[in-house]
Amino acid sequence: MVRRVAVIGAGVGGLASIKCCLDEGLEPTCFERSEDIGGLWRYTDSMDGGRVSVYRSVITNTSKEMSCFSDFPCPEDFPSFLSHGLLLEYFRMYARHFDLLRHIRFKTTALSVRKRPDFATSGQWEVVTETDGIRDSHVFDAVMVCTGHYQEPYLPLASFPGIDTRFKGQYLHSQEYKDMEAFRGKRILVVGIGNTGGDLSVELSRVAAKVFLSTRSSTWVFSRVSDHGFPFDMVSTTRFNHFLDWFLPSALTKRMRFQKFNSWFNHANYGLASTKSSNFKVIINEELPFCLLSGTVVLKPNVKEFTESSAVFEDGTTEENIDVVLFATGYIFTFPFLEESVRSLFDDNRSLYKRIFPPQLEKPTLAIIGLVQLTGSVMVGAEMQARWVAGIFAGWNKLPPASRMMADVLKKKPPIKRNPSERENLKISFISYTDEIASCAGVKPSVLRLLLTDPRLALAIFFGPCTPYQYRLVGRGKWSGARDAILTQWQRTLKPLRTRVVDDSSDSS
Repeated sequence: MVRRVAVIGAGVGGLASIKCCLDEGLEPTCFERSEDIGGLWRYTDSMDGGRVSVYRSVITNTSKEMSCFSDFPCPEDFPSFLSHGLLLEYFRMYARHFDLLRHIRFKTTALSVRKRPDFATSGQWEVVTETDGIRDSHVFDAVMVCTGHYQEPYLPLASFPGIDTRFKGQYLHSQEYKDMEAFRGKRILVVGIGNTGGDLSVELSRVAAKVFLSTRSSTWVFSRVSDHGFPFDMVSTTRFNHFLDWFLPSALTKRMRFQKFNSWFNHANYGLASTKSSNFKVIINEELPFCLLSGTVVLKPNVKEFTESSAVFEDGTTEENIDVVLFATGYIFTFPFLEESVRSLFDDNRSLYKRIFPPQLEKPTLAIIGLVQLTGSVMVGAEMQARWVAGIFAGWNKLPPASRMMADVLKKKPPIKRNPSERENLKISFISYTDEIASCAGVKPSVLRLLLTDPRLALAIFFGPCTPYQYRLVGRGKWSGARDAILTQWQRTLKPLRTRVVDDSSDSS
């Protein structure tokens, strides 16, 4: 019987896990190596012992309504897209509201998580921690690992000949970037065009002498500001659109998506992407197209090699007098505190059942929370994972036999990417995944049933944004405020914009 649960990390996944354990009557103890909550989103000027944190100017890519905890909406006066400071304040409000802080041991590092000798029957774990140089050993009935996938910077120097032997300038990983002041007047090459690479290129272009952005993949760029000025994810992430993606031929939906992206600007003209591209990624950046248009950022192909002061690209061109190379090449995830016999059971999250459970463990008392990259908010996905896992630990939900879990893993495992940092290894459909886990937890709403009992709510759920409150309408953890939260979500989106009201009688929206 699971009672005591160790939670490793007090970021968004850790906070959700503590709360979900408490909801199920379990006894969570969270170990956080830093002195505060927030994980990645707690900005600090220093490297803080190698801890990964966001840079000073970062703004969320997903809107507040699509990213909040499912039973705790963001304040209505918060803007739709949040700075790290506002997001951290929201986390603090959540932790205070549900009294989570008393279950967290700060400045405590989990050194090792090992199976107890009688694990095959008890499923228990021995967790060794260190606080102020003093080690302590604990026994837990289950463990929830909430360290996320931003753990260890991926710096592929071997793929860039000369960078560490001939190049005389500075090179660093985006993990080390905090703000732009240190790069004023420099000629900078940013390697990698993910969301981070795009953001940093734009920011650096304001102070640098020149910014070059190197990419090897086709990239579609879209804005957080969608039709009529609404947040993009609230307009696009709907069950109706999800149904169309499932119902229509994939070639047609792909073409429609490309046409939508190109309706803003022609990506081929900018050297970003072609509709003929089979390999492509999507990033969110309102300013990058103008930086390319104004020449403050220059797009370049993949780097072939570096000389003492220049970068030679695969198309044969060379850019001289490069002062700084900034690698926005992502992260790899490792779990050094887990014993090797456990780590060997999953080489990445694709080897985990539902991206959570190592299927070959004798007892399902270890869960990896938040190791998934969704097309929407990972915060919502992590909370859904935590709800299901806590239900399993409490005995309300059951996992299938190991053989069925392994079959499911093998069936869904995609081909291995050559670059271990590529997010496509982790990325899956937001609605597909959250619905899948919600079904396992018994909390997925039925639109057809609601159509008979509450048609207004059913239509809002099907045609409106798939906000997390939908998963609090039924089942364990049902929240009485979920219906109202769904029906008032657009008001909360518009409220912070109403700082100056104009009279427009023709506006029927």
